[in-house]
Amino acid sequence: MGELAFGPFSVDPGAHRLRRGNAELALRPQAFRALSVLIKNSGQYVHHQQMIREAWDGISVSRNTVAVTIAEVKKVLREYGSWIHCRPKLGYRLEVPRREDLIQLGWHVWNRRTREGFEKALVCFQEAAREDNTDFRAFEGLALTYLLLCTYGMRPIPVAYPKFLEAHASAVEIRGLTPALQADRGHARHICERKLVEAEDDLLQALREEPNLGTTYVRLAMLYCTMERLDDALDMVLQGRAAEPLCPVLPSSETFVRLCRREFDAAVKCGKDAIDLHPYHAMGRAHYAQALEATGHVEEAFAQHRKVCILSPDLPGLVALEASCFARNGRRNEAETILGELQSLREKEYVDTYFIALLLESLGRRDEAFAELQRARGEYSAALFMLSVDDRMRRLRVDSRYKLLQRRLFGSARRRAENGAA
Repeated sequence: MGELAFGPFSVDPGAHRLRRGNAELALRPQAFRALSVLIKNSGQYVHHQQMIREAWDGISVSRNTVAVTIAEVKKVLREYGSWIHCRPKLGYRLEVPRREDLIQLGWHVWNRRTREGFEKALVCFQEAAREDNTDFRAFEGLALTYLLLCTYGMRPIPVAYPKFLEAHASAVEIRGLTPALQADRGHARHICERKLVEAEDDLLQALREEPNLGTTYVRLAMLYCTMERLDDALDMVLQGRAAEPLCPVLPSSETFVRLCRREFDAAVKCGKDAIDLHPYHAMGRAHYAQALEATGHVEEAFAQHRKVCILSPDLPGLVALEASCFARNGRRNEAETILGELQSLREKEYVDTYFIALLLESLGRRDEAFAELQRARGEYSAALFMLSVDDRMRRLRVDSRYKLLQRRLFGSARRRAENGAA
């Protein structure tokens, strides 16, 4: 029998293990067996004789022994112990509230990291919050989903960010400012508000309180790339990989940082490691494609970009990256065709303007690229955080217009950060 799941818990019957998230909970074997019976019969009453037959192999024990064992289970489940109900004539029943199923499904589809997955996750978390407006996890899920819709350029920041703030405030009101919520706020301040000093303060504090949270290292690395502190960015991802080796975004983040540092051979190695560990992480594969192109493996880069677009067909920015690769490597007509399709598409739905600018720069249409970057600035494009270190934009950065744009984007914030470091 495979693992059983209920709410935030998972049960491995073969190994007699009970986990809450990643933490293993201590439960003596007999109590574990009683819990397993309740899980298998979830939503139904298990009478005394059935419990003895299935959990005690038919060995006669008193009702008091069963009651003490179930009480032990409830104690280990802590606040979720109330899910186990007892009626003297009917027995015991494990009843998982519907919102638990909604939250579990929300995180399941969220982990696809596609626009469709995030949109479905929002529906699940919203329904869970309506069922119980005191459930911290529903609001935490809403906040993080809105934040990643911003980060991945799936929704315009002026539309999605206020919804993040609302859900985040509700989560903090219920649970307090946990390290994860503080890290979310720090990342939001960086990507959505361009407040670099405040972002760093939040992220470092979250890291001090929860040093094993891999995504916090990723967010600090992104922040340090914006600040052109590439040694610090690399140090962050390396620390993160040591702290949480299986975090899916850390290997791809190291690839990204290596690309920013123009360490292309190392980026290829990191990119290969990233897709071996997490083959369905589209951004990791996109970074790998960029590294392959930078080292002259153009046909392999084309192949990886194609796979990226298959994995995330609802993310136009990834299509623009493929077209940019075409433009730089002799397939201009295809790139122009995709550009036209993207320009038509954004009349109907949001397309992160940074990637349009990148495609135009790759086509040599620099005046148009700068016009799009100005538009990206006004739209608070999430991808603008990497403008100063994106190797694909390096020729654009020698243009005198770039310095003016950079000052308007992050000038005062970067000066404050530099003064603070001094």
